[in-house]
Amino acid sequence: QVQLVESGGGLVQAGGSLRLSCVASGRTFGSGAMAWFRQAPGKERDFVAYISGVGTVKRDAASVKGRFTISRDNDKNTVYLQMNSLKPEDTAVYYCAALPRSNYEFPSYSYWGQGTQVTVSS
Repeated sequence: QVQLVESGGGLVQAGGSLRLSCVASGRTFGSGAMAWFRQAPGKERDFVAYISGVGTVKRDAASVKGRFTISRDNDKNTVYLQMNSLKPEDTAVYYCAALPRSNYEFPSYSYWGQGTQVTVSS
């Protein structure tokens, strides 16, 4: 079993920045692929960013391209999401996920964190 714990969410004004962290623990799964998703109230869980096991392949959703950056430190079993130029529409609960079961953009991953709230005020 793998546990994922997110942190770093909070309230920020539009144009501000936040960095989310996700620490993986439990059963060793090696350098598995990981991703960030987000879910706003009343909406589906949407893909935000993906990173391969060794960090050589990254993908971003069009809505965050150029503003968000995903990275990882495998020595610390941690994946990060640096979020810059935040907009009110970025407000959502952000989830960390590990080990995709299908296409990386689909919310079909083996493990999920509990989520961290990000609120961007206008």
